[in-house]
Amino acid sequence: MRFGSTLAAAATLVAACAAADVDPIVIKGSKFFYSTNGTEFFLRGVAYQEEFAGNGSTSSSTQYRDPLANRDACARDVPLLTQLRTNTIRVYAVDPTANHDDCMEMLSDAGIYVIADLGEPRNSINRDTPQWNQEIYSRYEAVVDNLMKYNNTLGFFAGNEVTNLPNNTEASAFVKAAVRDVKAYIVSRDYRPVGVGYATNDDDQRTDIAEYFNCGDTSSSIDFYGYNIYSWCGESSYRTSQYQARTQEFSNYNVPVFFAEYGCNEAQPRIFEEVGTLYGPDMTKVWSGGIVYMYYQEANDYGLVTIGSDDQVTKLPDFSALSSQIARVTPSGVAMSAYSPTNQAQACPTQDSAWSASERLPPTPNNAVCSCMVQSLNCTAQDDISDEDITTNFDYLCDPNNGDYCSGILANGSTGDYGAYSMCNAAERVSWAFNAFFEDQRRNNPQNTDPCNFNGAARTQTGRASGNCRNVVDQAGGSGTGAITSAPAPSSTSSGGAAASSSTGAASVLVVPSFSLGMLQMAVYVTIAGLVGAGMIIL
Repeated sequence: MRFGSTLAAAATLVAACAAADVDPIVIKGSKFFYSTNGTEFFLRGVAYQEEFAGNGSTSSSTQYRDPLANRDACARDVPLLTQLRTNTIRVYAVDPTANHDDCMEMLSDAGIYVIADLGEPRNSINRDTPQWNQEIYSRYEAVVDNLMKYNNTLGFFAGNEVTNLPNNTEASAFVKAAVRDVKAYIVSRDYRPVGVGYATNDDDQRTDIAEYFNCGDTSSSIDFYGYNIYSWCGESSYRTSQYQARTQEFSNYNVPVFFAEYGCNEAQPRIFEEVGTLYGPDMTKVWSGGIVYMYYQEANDYGLVTIGSDDQVTKLPDFSALSSQIARVTPSGVAMSAYSPTNQAQACPTQDSAWSASERLPPTPNNAVCSCMVQSLNCTAQDDISDEDITTNFDYLCDPNNGDYCSGILANGSTGDYGAYSMCNAAERVSWAFNAFFEDQRRNNPQNTDPCNFNGAARTQTGRASGNCRNVVDQAGGSGTGAITSAPAPSSTSSGGAAASSSTGAASVLVVPSFSLGMLQMAVYVTIAGLVGAGMIIL
């Protein structure tokens, strides 16, 4: 069946289910609730992003299409989402400089909430070379600032399947730092309580990952947990699909858990038998619903609809199957006033051969600290240093065979050792390395008459640090490995720079090789572009 995309017709359909404004969703214990009437909220979701690699897939593309910035597409698609009784969509990358008013209003009028991933292909935490730095943090801040004005923003994912093998579990330390800092940022801006979570894949690290993101202080633990699961394929059962085992595993989790992606496509067309079980009595005491992957038909063959060259929508058999199954479910919940949470946070997993992430997290990115550091240097990067020069000089200076010039800018999520300036941007970090080499040469190799040249990539200056900056530099120490516990407040960065990069431009992403440095491992991920508590938890 085909549908026209004229705005007037779509607007009429949307208006049929219009509401003045959605009731914000809050969290109490391990459940979501409507904030005003206290009814339990179960996600009936659809992943909604065109040409983006979800489902644990990888893609060489650094481009993305912001699904919340296309008014015509939203007008075309929201009526179809309502036919699926959708009350939540998940979007994987949004442009924080775009205007999302039209789409968010259409979704709100249809009673649809949004969970947004904070990263994008060019600017997020990379599982192979993880960093938590100013470029990434600025991007995440900007997305929060852009979406927090809407009452139907349900929450944010700080990462999606970042850890997926035993050899990249240390990356979870950087994602957990992002959770901590985004939660603190939401509080600092006096926004309404909105949760920050993590979406994981269904693999052998599932238990360690679930424990790690839930353990420890509430300032750094997740507010909700998304589980990407594709184990119910075709005709299956609660037990055979492992849904029963997963439900048992999360029965004592103390924050909401839901399927952040589901809908195995090994048997086609998909019949979505699992929907009745997910929203039935066996699972609703533990799970808060789920998000079907996905709306658009792409090369991975998970779509519910196809979009023709004439912008016409064709429903696929999966759409009809899901519509039929979701129409039958009436999950039974508990009233917020009658609910007394008893579950406790998990204990942190033991570090071993299968789990390496430390409980000690990277420092919070602070551009004021980084500015103080650069001001104190006698040799620093040129203002117009190129990405090629940054990569070339990191290759040389951070190779342990050439000296120890990078300890202040390295970060190791396994040992929990983080240079005080590891969270600075790429130009600032390479400036630190330039200066370390420069000072070493001045002390030990006076024959080198121009140790701050680096083929024109660096320049000398008179380093100065006074007042608050002197205090910052003293805390970090000469090696840059001291903990900075008292620092000036950062200046706002979320409205520009890397965070404001357009979704149509293609900033380069440079991965600098890793070198073993004893207790410190080089893992420099260079992206060139420009009173926390329990968050939204109700005690």
